[in-house]
Amino acid sequence: MLQAPSMHRKFHLKFLGQTAFPGRKLQATSSVILLALTSAFVLSNSVLAATPEPATLPNIVTPSGTPTPPTETTPSGRITTADRMKALLGQGKAAKAYALGLQFADEFGDPAFDFYFGVAALDSGHAAEGVLALERYVLNFPDSTHAHLELARGYFILGEDNRAREEFNAILKTSPPPTVRANITRFLDAIRARESRFKTTAGAYAEAGLGYDTNVNGGVDNAEIVLPVFGQTTLSTGVKADDSFSHLAAGGQVTHPLAPGMSLFGAANIDTRRYFKEDIFNQLNLSGSGGLSHLMGKSLFRGSMTYATTNIDNKSFRDVIGAGGEWNYQLDELQALNAGAQYAQLKYAEANQVRNSNYMALTMGYRKAFVSNFQPLLHGTFTLAQEINDNPLGIVRDDLSRDIYGLRLGISATPAPKWSLNSGISYQNSAYQDVDILLIKREDNFLSFDAALSYAITKKLVVKSELLVANNASNNPLNQYQRESLIFKVRYEFQ
Repeated sequence: MLQAPSMHRKFHLKFLGQTAFPGRKLQATSSVILLALTSAFVLSNSVLAATPEPATLPNIVTPSGTPTPPTETTPSGRITTADRMKALLGQGKAAKAYALGLQFADEFGDPAFDFYFGVAALDSGHAAEGVLALERYVLNFPDSTHAHLELARGYFILGEDNRAREEFNAILKTSPPPTVRANITRFLDAIRARESRFKTTAGAYAEAGLGYDTNVNGGVDNAEIVLPVFGQTTLSTGVKADDSFSHLAAGGQVTHPLAPGMSLFGAANIDTRRYFKEDIFNQLNLSGSGGLSHLMGKSLFRGSMTYATTNIDNKSFRDVIGAGGEWNYQLDELQALNAGAQYAQLKYAEANQVRNSNYMALTMGYRKAFVSNFQPLLHGTFTLAQEINDNPLGIVRDDLSRDIYGLRLGISATPAPKWSLNSGISYQNSAYQDVDILLIKREDNFLSFDAALSYAITKKLVVKSELLVANNASNNPLNQYQRESLIFKVRYEFQ
């Protein structure tokens, strides 16, 4: 049998999440650059306590469970406007309920009408009107916990944090149900995050876990493959290997306000993965970031500088130095847009220097929260990027330069108090600019599914399981692989 060509065998690159893996065959998956940079830029996003509110606003009273408020008189024998608005809220049609209420302005002041109109206004992006209606209601029925909960939510949306906190804390003293208590806690956490615009805040975490990887080195399924030019080939390296691993991580972050709405932020993280058998793939990742964020009305602007380095088998493997800018715009209480630009230099060690490159990317995203059971949040991001080879050892390698586009769709939900679920599907196409040694103009299509389920034992102690299933299809047989990984983690937050 003809053996596979030895050129580029010193290292074998495959990426799972944000991880690099060495071996004896050099091979970059379609996700290598975006995922490597994500490890740096997500870091900066995670420390921005100046963000005006969480990605999704937890509802206090779900539409399907909207209560019948106490009223001075209960109409009988006819369907009132309040009944119709309640029914629409139960169907998740807050905008229609709000529009219906506007058609019967003469009923403002009726307690039942005010309650359901107030909830509909909050849920359809008209918080000021909703608060006015709910304030009228609680004047008549000051003991209504449901009304005070919705009013507190309205104050939060309007940014009246002191009044919102007072309402929430008063309700907590009444020993509400666990679901309501959990949602109130999320609001109070969000209020504290917003207040960090005016005072220095810091936090840290420590994390440990155990996992299993079906393809540690990102290798091909079978040593017997057919290669262009070389024909039937038996690979001596680069065939997938499975193993269990341990995971340790720690990090910290700080935000320091310079002026109302403007803050400096910084963060640092370290994580390590140690395999039980395939220890030549052991890895250590260090990363840091810092930058400036500026909040102007519904827009949040932020710029950051990042640095990340990866060691494999106790040897330097790759450094990433980057910069980025991002714009987030809150369309309303439930929808937001974002756009960003990134630039980075990727510097590899030793023989892998041939892969040095410059990376540029543009991203656009959208997210929408829903006021319903499980509090779902849908989000999508489109990325357009280019990686240009910057070989310091000789002629630029166009076979290592590529055009990239990718799409990610995800969903987050809270299925029960203390539980959270996040999952998503990612796709990325990489089209290389020239033929390689096998006379192939390589094109990869990377597809992955990921899911994470978390349970908060306490506010600071969380247990989590994470699943990743990935497939890289390529017109170069050496770059095709499948991979599955499962890890269980315990995380503690220091605040």
